[in-house]
Amino acid sequence: MTAPEKPRRNFYGRRSGHKLHKGRQHLVDEVLPSLRVSLPQTGFVDTAALFSPPKKQLWLEIGFGGGEHLAWQAERNPDVGMIGCEPFLNGVASLLGHLQTNKASNVRIFDDDARDLLDALPDACLDRLFILFADPWPKKRHNKRRIVNSETIEAYARLLKEGAELRFASDHMGYVAWTLELLTNDPRFHWTARKADDWRVRPDDWPQTRYEIKSLAGDRSAYLTFVRTAAQ
Repeated sequence: MTAPEKPRRNFYGRRSGHKLHKGRQHLVDEVLPSLRVSLPQTGFVDTAALFSPPKKQLWLEIGFGGGEHLAWQAERNPDVGMIGCEPFLNGVASLLGHLQTNKASNVRIFDDDARDLLDALPDACLDRLFILFADPWPKKRHNKRRIVNSETIEAYARLLKEGAELRFASDHMGYVAWTLELLTNDPRFHWTARKADDWRVRPDDWPQTRYEIKSLAGDRSAYLTFVRTAAQ
């Protein structure tokens, strides 16, 4: 299968914030290049070649924020290869700091538009996908900017193996309802919740992030898990 031609897209969101201090800037300059996922001019990313030795599974987190969740998962799952996607430079620097501390070597980073990475990954390559506390774009005219939409769902269905998990979390109930409507109406995804606590309570293998701790001071967060079914 030939990778589709890269579409021209508008990017929404921040690329950088406050100036990085010397230590974080050093990590960006010296460590990030060795961890960065580069997109091929033709074909798909060779995911097996990203890690040496090869890993048993491949997980992707889109919009990892400060990297707390991704670094936690990487440390506790050394046999899993992790790709983190985050265009915000300060978040990338934060993740690099966490990886320097916990010494996890099974993380690779794509520091650009997640949609470009989705286009470049091969079919059925992902065993788990995390979308945690992404920008909800609450204004109706901006809803199409959400990272869960009809276009990206097609990509998620293509990339997730049968039985793979898609984990979604948000403290914006409008975004939660939006995601539930899209995915529960798609036969390729099955929502695993059987009781209220299945989506109200954060699972034990789902660590809190700084953003989540801040959000819990207000409205309740929702934690949704979907499984990729055999439906085509």
